[in-house]
Amino acid sequence: MKINLLATLGLVALAVAHGSPLIETTAVHTKPDASSPTITYFKAGTEPKAAANHLADTPAGWMAVDLPGPFEGYVLSKDLTKGLDVKQGAPVRLSPDTNSGVLLIADRADRTTITGLHGKWTQVSVARPLVGYINVGGTAGYLPPIATAAASSAASMPSAAPDTYTPAPASNLPGQPAPPSTPSDSATLPRQLTGKFVSTRSVLHPRRPYDWELVDNSGRRFAYVDISKLLLTDRIEKYVGHFVVVFGAAKPVPDTKDIVIQVETLELLLR
Repeated sequence: MKINLLATLGLVALAVAHGSPLIETTAVHTKPDASSPTITYFKAGTEPKAAANHLADTPAGWMAVDLPGPFEGYVLSKDLTKGLDVKQGAPVRLSPDTNSGVLLIADRADRTTITGLHGKWTQVSVARPLVGYINVGGTAGYLPPIATAAASSAASMPSAAPDTYTPAPASNLPGQPAPPSTPSDSATLPRQLTGKFVSTRSVLHPRRPYDWELVDNSGRRFAYVDISKLLLTDRIEKYVGHFVVVFGAAKPVPDTKDIVIQVETLELLLR
């Protein structure tokens, strides 16, 4: 009976995902709860992809859907390491506000890119797939006849042998801590950052450790830039005063709280 029920639910969800597009804009939540934070919205006509590993543990009236990412979120700048990684266990929020909903809890294996600074908050792009939840009960915006037909077809299917059923491993819900991963020296791994490329030289100030830096919209430095090993085909002046994308390893500047990026590539940011 349990196997038949799971099979029925699976076919219903798959029918909804692949054969029944949304008929109205639908919120995608972090949990199967209408009061939970909204990750994104599916437009009318979208055909959501069911998250197969979550069929058994998703409550009635809800559908778990795969969200491939990447996702934009915000972390407190104090939750960044010297290597510009988000500290494991830190909340990545949907907006730069401590009262904002939690998009995900940072894991050591996450691949993140800093995309902006907002005062004490750092905007990051996280390249991690997530599972979201949409309400499919009553007014969820689906075409019910297809789901009903799928349920009827499933009910007539023969039962599977008990010893052939293996429960899918449960995955972490968004906003819940991920299982620990193998530590790595992330400070030595190249990463991508975005900021305005400016000179640190000034007749009014002592010379800085490096001649170039990345600043945010307010002009506040968040990283020095070391271009000593960069092979440029253009003059460096082409990039000065413009927003750029740099790729390189981050490391601390000795005896300071600053960091420096050993740049491998430097490109203008196309806006």
